[in-house]
Amino acid sequence: MARILYFGKLSSIFGKVSEQTPLPDEVSDTKALREWLDETRNFNGALMHSSVRMAVNSEIIADPFPVSDSDEIAFLPPVGGG
Repeated sequence: MARILYFGKLSSIFGKVSEQTPLPDEVSDTKALREWLDETRNFNGALMHSSVRMAVNSEIIADPFPVSDSDEIAFLPPVGGG
């Protein structure tokens, strides 16, 4: 099962910091994963924003990037600073 992590305000919005879930066959990359989670978890597009970055196995990646059931996948919201 894939381990999915939600950081920052995303964990507050979703009410959880992580979940483990099997990925369906049609979810083979990060773009498909964003769409699938949005549809199945009713996240109201929160993961679809281009400002939400992703990391796969602790490496920040760009969409689309291959994913599998053995991956740890993190969603990283924008970070403010100055």
